[in-house]
Amino acid sequence: MISILIAGAIAMFLSLAGTRFLMSYFRRLGKGQPILGAEDHGPVHQMGKQGTPTMGGIAILVSGVVGWTVAHLRDGLPFSDQAAIIWLAVFVLGFIGFLDDFLKVRRQHNRGIFWKKKGWITFGITIGLTLILASSTGVVETISFTRAVSPGWDISGPFFVVWTALMVWSTTNAVNVTDGLDGLAAGSALFGFLAFTVIAYWAFRNPRIYDVVNPLDLAVLSAALAGACAGFLWWNAAPARIFMGDVGALGIGAALGMLAVTTNTHLMLPIICGINVIEAGSVAIQMGVFKASGRKKRLFKMSPIHHHFELSGWPETTVIIRFWIISGICVATAVAIFIADFTQQARIR
Repeated sequence: MISILIAGAIAMFLSLAGTRFLMSYFRRLGKGQPILGAEDHGPVHQMGKQGTPTMGGIAILVSGVVGWTVAHLRDGLPFSDQAAIIWLAVFVLGFIGFLDDFLKVRRQHNRGIFWKKKGWITFGITIGLTLILASSTGVVETISFTRAVSPGWDISGPFFVVWTALMVWSTTNAVNVTDGLDGLAAGSALFGFLAFTVIAYWAFRNPRIYDVVNPLDLAVLSAALAGACAGFLWWNAAPARIFMGDVGALGIGAALGMLAVTTNTHLMLPIICGINVIEAGSVAIQMGVFKASGRKKRLFKMSPIHHHFELSGWPETTVIIRFWIISGICVATAVAIFIADFTQQARIR
């Protein structure tokens, strides 16, 4: 338990200081986040934020891994293959996001690396990462909800790799879509990592019920990222003084998806990341209606759905706080389901 607290605390304070440093550094460079204008059907009402420093996600990822490392060295906790591969996924996809952010800032246009091909490239990378996870860590290859045997549908081999890759890839995109209002993505990610900290630690304390490999290390990793998100959120809360950028969104999404795989909570991920599912779903629905109507109609005033509510007259802070509340309810529901299942299993055993 001490290692979990140490990882979270160190990551939070490092992220707090590191984000402040990045803000000053990028301001000195004189360039910041470009915003899509009317010509690209972008959120014109957000144009006042153009030029805000971005790539603050660097502080989240670096602070997280440092907090995780220090906690291990302080308590003599062994480093696990599962956590190492999660960090590999976080930094590989985070690097793709960094390249995207760098080109956006350099070109001063919101079209970054690979533009329309980025999704396919990140999916291919995700397949490679999940293949490494499945082949070298002993992760349970079943579709699971609260435990490896619940429901425990066996999809070993290539099917498991594709399934988990889709999970991780979808989560990275959903977090990226959510990152459109000040503090929204960081706040919802904080809730998500806290949930996985509880789940992983619970699995560590009850190994007879949960077939999770190295759960304590996963709890420390999740706590470190929760702390890093909290430190970043101090500066990213409305009115934001820095954005996390794709480097943060893709890295955070990769971590959340990988944690669901390694803690055997695949089907619980959409509940934990409920607000991200709503945001990404609104984009998919908007595109579907638009194409089905011959490019004439839209269901929402703008997608993702947070922009719809802004254009409906909700102040930005109102949208953010209400979406945080929804995210908190989703996470509380997921944890309650997890604990209820544990209580039932404890009685049986």
